[in-house]
Amino acid sequence: MPHPPTDPQRWSLRVDPAWSLQAWRDSAREALWRGIAPEHLDWLEGAESSLLDAPPVQQAPAPEHLIAPSVPRDFLELASTCLCHGEPQRLPLLYRLLLRITQGERALLTNPADADVLRAMAMAQAVRRDTHKMKAFVRFREVPGQPDTFIAWFEPQHHIVDRVAPFFARRFTGMRWAILTPSRSVAWDGQVLAFGAGARREDAPSEDARESLWQTYYASIFNPARLNTRMMQQEMPAKYWRHLPEAQLLPRLVRDAADRVQQMHERPAQAPQRRIPVHAEAAAAVSAADSLERLRRQANGCRQCPLWEAATQTVFGQGPADASVILVGEQPGDSEDLRGQPFAGPAGQLLDRALAELGIDRATLYLTNAVKHFHHERRGKIRLHKRPHNRHIQACRPWLMGEIARVRPRVIVCLGATAATSVLGSGFDLSRERGRWHTLEDGTRAYATVHPAWVLRQRDDTRREDAYRLFRDDLARLNEKGDGGN
Repeated sequence: MPHPPTDPQRWSLRVDPAWSLQAWRDSAREALWRGIAPEHLDWLEGAESSLLDAPPVQQAPAPEHLIAPSVPRDFLELASTCLCHGEPQRLPLLYRLLLRITQGERALLTNPADADVLRAMAMAQAVRRDTHKMKAFVRFREVPGQPDTFIAWFEPQHHIVDRVAPFFARRFTGMRWAILTPSRSVAWDGQVLAFGAGARREDAPSEDARESLWQTYYASIFNPARLNTRMMQQEMPAKYWRHLPEAQLLPRLVRDAADRVQQMHERPAQAPQRRIPVHAEAAAAVSAADSLERLRRQANGCRQCPLWEAATQTVFGQGPADASVILVGEQPGDSEDLRGQPFAGPAGQLLDRALAELGIDRATLYLTNAVKHFHHERRGKIRLHKRPHNRHIQACRPWLMGEIARVRPRVIVCLGATAATSVLGSGFDLSRERGRWHTLEDGTRAYATVHPAWVLRQRDDTRREDAYRLFRDDLARLNEKGDGGN
């Protein structure tokens, strides 16, 4: 138990970096062990010096036996968020809460009327709001003369760069990028995050050639009938506009909204399209990619359907760029989503078993999926697979067609109905056409079989083994045609 505060002398505590929970915990623990009251502490951030020349708290008398205090997990989560706030008083505030919790007020955080708790909660909310703004309003621009290297400029209100950087590393795993802010910078080389000092606005590119394409797309999806300027300004404050390419269009789009709504009312009704059109932005990106690797990097930034929001990363195809056989599955599963590789989970292991029994080297095949993000729903800590919708398949189809066009295989094997309809058309019936050869417009030979996950879903061992043998026999057609063996 900490000693009661008795020494009136002031002591200094340094937290470096000031937003680090571990740094704050180490400093706060030193003061707590020594029983120093909050009003006798001079908190220092980073390399700043003490105005009162207070000695470090480590020099204060300490008890012979130091006992690490136990605090609720909720407090640590609150502290880690509050530490990112820009208010210097957050440090003594958190120490005051810590002292009260360890001196008998264990349930302090459950009292929202408490002044200290209320202030800490407000700070945490401000940090979460700033975090959301950074995720929403960062815009990367390509560095002139450095293909596939991107820089973004952002001006956060709080110390959130270290907090948000892993989000961008997950979302843009396949590209090199940097985010510059006035107080902190971070760069991603495709493998690790590197943090550094702040930068100037002129260190980031002002614009790039992609912005006109993005502005065209943004103008096309802007719905004047749903315009709410008050909510728009609340969610997208004007101070962020100068960093957003689409912000240049907003005055005109808002001004013309009423006329466009009237035109929409007057426009004759149209029958619904039977075929969902290919998304223009994805199609343009596919056309611009002159290599499979560049196509992979383009796909990492795809936002054509909402699946990317809950997924860990885009799972692109893998294998030789000149493979003679492409295997197309449905979508990534949980293991694939985490590892970023197709057929990395239980279904992939079953596929490996079948290929090994047939003498086909997986390394000679190009493996991919019709849908590039993991569609799932959470049940507690478990992520359950959900079948992708048609709009997800159509949104990803340009990437799949781009892979096929660049690999130029002789044979395509579709694993499951989703893959079959993506490659062979929406009218394809897997139950009737399974294992039958088809010739595509470019002369590529293709056929479809079940997905190995379907084999694993069989109810008992006997049915599972029967289904596996049929699946393996379908794959054996590759050797019959002389296109899949060694």
